[in-house]
Amino acid sequence: MFPHGARPTGVSAVDMAQSLAWLWAVAVGVFSAHVLQKLCFPYFWMDALFLLKVVKCGLELELQKFSSSVTTLMDMFVRQAQRVPNKPFVVYEGRVHTYRDVDARSNRLARVFLEKVALKKGDCVALLMSNEPDFLCVWFGLAKIGCPVAFLNFNIKSKSLLHCVHSCGATTLIVGSDLVESLDGILSSLREDNIEIWAMKSHSEDTRVHTLLDKMEAASERPVPAALRATKSFKTPTLYIFTSGTTGLPKAAVITHLQCVKGATGFWAFGGTEDDVIYITLPLYHSAASLIGIGGTIGLGATCVLKKKFSASQFWSDCRKHDVTIIQYIGELCRYLCNQPKMEADKVHKVRLGIGNGLRQDVWREFLSRFGNIKMCEVYGSTEGNLCFMNHIGKIGSVGRSNIFYRFLFKYDLVKYNMEREEPVKDERGFCQRVQTGETGLLLSKVSAVAPFFGYAGNKQLTEKKLMRNVFVKGDAYFNTGDLMAEDQEGFICFKDRVGDTFRWKGENVATTEVAVILGQVDFIQEANVYGVEIPGYEGRAGMAAMILRLGRTFDGKQLFERVTADLPSYARPLFIRLQEVMELTSTFKQRKLQLVQSGFDPSTISDPLYVLDHEQKDYIPLTDTIYQSILTAQRKL
Repeated sequence: MFPHGARPTGVSAVDMAQSLAWLWAVAVGVFSAHVLQKLCFPYFWMDALFLLKVVKCGLELELQKFSSSVTTLMDMFVRQAQRVPNKPFVVYEGRVHTYRDVDARSNRLARVFLEKVALKKGDCVALLMSNEPDFLCVWFGLAKIGCPVAFLNFNIKSKSLLHCVHSCGATTLIVGSDLVESLDGILSSLREDNIEIWAMKSHSEDTRVHTLLDKMEAASERPVPAALRATKSFKTPTLYIFTSGTTGLPKAAVITHLQCVKGATGFWAFGGTEDDVIYITLPLYHSAASLIGIGGTIGLGATCVLKKKFSASQFWSDCRKHDVTIIQYIGELCRYLCNQPKMEADKVHKVRLGIGNGLRQDVWREFLSRFGNIKMCEVYGSTEGNLCFMNHIGKIGSVGRSNIFYRFLFKYDLVKYNMEREEPVKDERGFCQRVQTGETGLLLSKVSAVAPFFGYAGNKQLTEKKLMRNVFVKGDAYFNTGDLMAEDQEGFICFKDRVGDTFRWKGENVATTEVAVILGQVDFIQEANVYGVEIPGYEGRAGMAAMILRLGRTFDGKQLFERVTADLPSYARPLFIRLQEVMELTSTFKQRKLQLVQSGFDPSTISDPLYVLDHEQKDYIPLTDTIYQSILTAQRKL
């Protein structure tokens, strides 16, 4: 039929039809899979990409275990200073400090610390400074000679400040020039304990306070030997950051090189690049600003705009002026911004990403509606904790995202919790009970090699107190976050409340026992029960104290005002006082808080005398219905 044995070279109609059928089947299959993925697993690819970043970071850290020394945050900074020496690192009050500038100044300080202060590798140094570039220079200078640094909260005073210096084992205290006066009253105690005080000043009239700036002028910018900062283990402590935790005075959470390096990957994990400009208004003594903010800037090789103190009125003008692309926040900060007068330029900025915690759903929605399409990524985790959730999706109301892969890497559980008895619910064998999906439970995180818990400096008892043992089986150990959380069907995790003796106000943890101790020192108070109450329109809980007066004594609002303003930071001062005849106790003689919390501070429903903190009169004045309504309508400033 075909001459010379020839065969047709074209494709028959049947073959073409079969090919088209296969192609159509593949297309339908791909489309169906895409639709199915969108319907059943809508966050699959975002989860997968984010998880790849987490795994990549984890593998790099694991591989360093086989090297003679590990790469620390300070190593990362030095490398960035060599790679991009002339790039702005910190912009502060209009002045640009390049990577080279900060590197050179920290080198000078390192030499002063070695030669004049006579510090040795391993000596702990306490740092009391406001937000300023020299905070970083001092921190880096100490890190370069291998000295762990304890960041002190500049709001704390007198005995609490003295306690913090002692608890971390500091031999030296370095204080900013604007905070020297805050040491009045404890200078003698510090010197009696052989703690040297050095100020970032050129001259001091007090012979007990040495000066650093004059000695820096003669110091060399030449780097100190890298061997001084080298370490063989990620588990070596490098910082102590204080947290109020659940009870008592501030505790020094141990921050290792591992935690610092992990913190430095935060911005990168959320999509940050070296071209980003980060705006930091949070205090540097907080892990959010120091580990995630400064550490994240270093990790990217980016630029940060550092603010001495948060200003709602200057926030967006600063963002526009410096072309800020990433902001750090706490929920209160966003609420302050939403409460500012509206402007036509509200959406005129380059901010694309916000990273922080504590953002309430209603404020979140209002913030996005007013200031534009900014991806707000919540990060959950305590300073000392061994677990971190990250809401990389940006879903409103969620503090983090979990899935089967995350659970495989990081073991955590939500267990049933009895609010009245303030303890987990146990089964007949004495083990905790997991909650069902969607139910609220106490968040526990398993302690393991992947998720270690380093505890608190110099206090094994407090470290052990944060652990729960024999939770599900004999011999296991979990970190107790003290937070009530819920996880929905999609794996989004929502914060519900704090338990125990702590509540949050103005973005800070308030330890009720510490406040109660201060109140107990007032001569007319016999007993005080401190707790937090919700105020509509505000994040967290405002401080309130129920108290019993000593026999024959009367309430003195002015005296109480003087005591709390002298001994407590602003966020820890009780806003409301409730006078009671009898203090209700549990069967185990613990003060009852739940009913007090639930009854709030409404004078129309509470027969007990109520008082409110008044800054203008410097007094606690009677809480009237008129004042109560002015608080609810936000006419009265708290």
